[in-house]
Amino acid sequence: MAYAIPKLPASAKEAPAAARQNAATDQDAGRRHVAWLQLHPRKRGMDPYRYLLLLRFTLLNLFGFGLLGAAYAHGLVAQALTADRTYLSLVIFLVFLVGLGLSAFKVWQTSHELNSVRDFESGADSPAARYLFPMASADADSRANLVGALRMKIAHRTAVVRHIANSLVLLGLIGTVVGFIIALGGVDPAHASDVKAIAPMVSTLIQGMSTALYTTLIGAVLNVWLMANHQVLAGGTVKLITSLVELAEIHARD
Repeated sequence: MAYAIPKLPASAKEAPAAARQNAATDQDAGRRHVAWLQLHPRKRGMDPYRYLLLLRFTLLNLFGFGLLGAAYAHGLVAQALTADRTYLSLVIFLVFLVGLGLSAFKVWQTSHELNSVRDFESGADSPAARYLFPMASADADSRANLVGALRMKIAHRTAVVRHIANSLVLLGLIGTVVGFIIALGGVDPAHASDVKAIAPMVSTLIQGMSTALYTTLIGAVLNVWLMANHQVLAGGTVKLITSLVELAEIHARD
């Protein structure tokens, strides 16, 4: 007698495929969760680098102002200001303070946006959400274009600080030229043989050379200081851009 092989129900046939699909889905979800946790260390209960950018900026400028205080204590600052009768050294320092203030604001802004990426929650109003909103429904090519535009937009904020730092060197060179003009303007070849006229000419020559040297030195030193702040800010913007791109890719796969 032949026995008929019982047929499996349709649900039983589909069970292995459904199980594999569920396992793949769970694996993808697990990878997204791990990536999300890497971008959100505070959610795991530990975020030692939350204010790292501000800490770097603060330590750098504490060191800079410490050196400035030491120079003031030794009378070097007063000597430079007294020797420069054109007050170009003071102008250079005021321009530096403007650049430092802008750098401080932009470092705080970048740090706040980095924290918003770490604390990102869908639907919440934050800088990260405003950056990621145009990418929510875009395809891969459109996201690439949006990322390029975002990179240019965020990186542009460092350009002002860099331009101000470069202007310090230019102001120092202007002081050099002005100092040489002052030094040479006091020299009168017609009275070079007059002993009484030599003393005023030498005094004017020394005053012009002092202006030239001190303005060049101050412009170069403050340029190095402000460019160090620019590098801290540039590093923070790079970190912000990469974090936003990673977060956008994670949510694009959801």
